[in-house]
Amino acid sequence: MPKDKSETLAIRISRTLAERIIAGQLEPGSRLRQDHVAAEFGASHVPVREAFQRLEAQGLAVSEPRRGVRVAAFDLREVREVAEMRAALEVLALRHAAPHLTRAILDEAEEATRAGDNSPDVRAWEEANRRFHRLILTPCAMPRLLASIDDLHAASARFLFSAWRSEWESRTDHDHRAILAALRAGRVDEAEAVLTRHVQWIGRKPVRTASGATREAFAIVG
Repeated sequence: MPKDKSETLAIRISRTLAERIIAGQLEPGSRLRQDHVAAEFGASHVPVREAFQRLEAQGLAVSEPRRGVRVAAFDLREVREVAEMRAALEVLALRHAAPHLTRAILDEAEEATRAGDNSPDVRAWEEANRRFHRLILTPCAMPRLLASIDDLHAASARFLFSAWRSEWESRTDHDHRAILAALRAGRVDEAEAVLTRHVQWIGRKPVRTASGATREAFAIVG
């Protein structure tokens, strides 16, 4: 198979598996079997291995000696790591984006916040929340930084969906409104301080696994 076609298939496979992991359809610790994935996508093992490597780079899978590739399990330490990385990188992006934020962008970000407040389920909330963050950060025009932030948001979504697949309650995001108010007033340092605190708020919730056991799940709710 030509390399470009192999890479294209690898991207499609990794994206599909990532969606299943993030949505909780693939449980933490479950094995990703190369033969099964290759058969499902009608692929050779080459693009499947590349897909697994992409998942590992995103923190969604781990390769273990003699155990193969598994969906990454996550604990409070891992969630905190992602939260702290998000805080550092998003503040850096906001600092560079702030001079380029227009009233129209901030109005659109406010609409995203309202959509999040009225979300009927966790998936709708996560989509609105990610949109808010993208809107205020994208004007930094630093593609590598934004790509890293996107990967961290994917990890955040995985934590969130694992913990709050059901029993979601609508909430008013006061932090988003405080960030917008500070940006509108030109108080960038204040907006950065609120953003730093906002993305490091971690919720916890007991969840039942597919096997019927109960475990503590942690998630970044910001």
